[in-house]
Amino acid sequence: MEIEEILEKWSGGVYSVSIGACAEDGGSRKNTVRIGGQKSLPLLFKEGDIPNRPVIAFEIWDIPPQDWPEGLVSSYGKAPEDPLIWAQMCVKDFGARLLCLRLQGAHPDCGDKSPEECARFVSSLLEKVSVPLIIIGSGDDAKDNLVMPACSEAAKSERCLLGCATQENYKTLAASALADGHSIIAESPIDINIAKQLNILISDMGFALDRIVINPTIGALGYGLEYAYSIMERGRIAALSGDKTLSSPFICFTGQESWKAKEAKGGDKQGVIWEIITASSLIQAGADILVMRHPEAAKRVFGHISVLFGGNNSDH
Repeated sequence: MEIEEILEKWSGGVYSVSIGACAEDGGSRKNTVRIGGQKSLPLLFKEGDIPNRPVIAFEIWDIPPQDWPEGLVSSYGKAPEDPLIWAQMCVKDFGARLLCLRLQGAHPDCGDKSPEECARFVSSLLEKVSVPLIIIGSGDDAKDNLVMPACSEAAKSERCLLGCATQENYKTLAASALADGHSIIAESPIDINIAKQLNILISDMGFALDRIVINPTIGALGYGLEYAYSIMERGRIAALSGDKTLSSPFICFTGQESWKAKEAKGGDKQGVIWEIITASSLIQAGADILVMRHPEAAKRVFGHISVLFGGNNSDH
């Protein structure tokens, strides 16, 4: 007797977001990265189209990392001492197609770089590497409100992804990204209702919903991963059910959260495994961008993505 295959039919989908602009789009990037576009839950290819694979973005800082474990920093040799060389290494040696720049040097406790200094660094980085950029502030709201508009203007026409906008501090970043043609990261504290409300607030400023990427503020393995997974799953089901305010792709700062765990700091090998397992779990939850730190972890997760997706699509 033949068993009928039960497939879910969804009325909605996830918006597709493009990062980076090539010459024909008015930018200078050699490639673009497209995320989102799903019409199905993660990896259920028979239920709906999944046009784009999850993408790995290598995280770099504008200063040498101050709170990374020594084994993590040394995986790049001496490159982190010069962030521009570090960025080039990620692209040339590790095959990065997307970089996530964290402007940590702008933080008042980490150098207090001026907006002009940060903007010059962004311009230099765009000259040194040809891949698309995610640009993240230092985490100090007052300083980021000065720095991010300058960096947004420095990267104008390059269609970057800027972050992170929060419910308490979104207007300045949203206005800059809107004026300069970038997309935006909306950050919510593992709360689906806040994620929805923030998307509404940003869209009320004239920002198209298909230019917003949600940062659900994930936890790493052993530190809230299950809760983050369930929030992402609820958001994705809402999107597929037709809720356009939750139909944004997800970005997960996997490396940042993984290397906070005391277990990850227990040894270089263990830290790499911690980041790999966290990233692999989030792929199942629907992550579209995984911001990773250790090159070996990124390599292993890229291989895992290739196995999972096989010949279902060609992008990564």
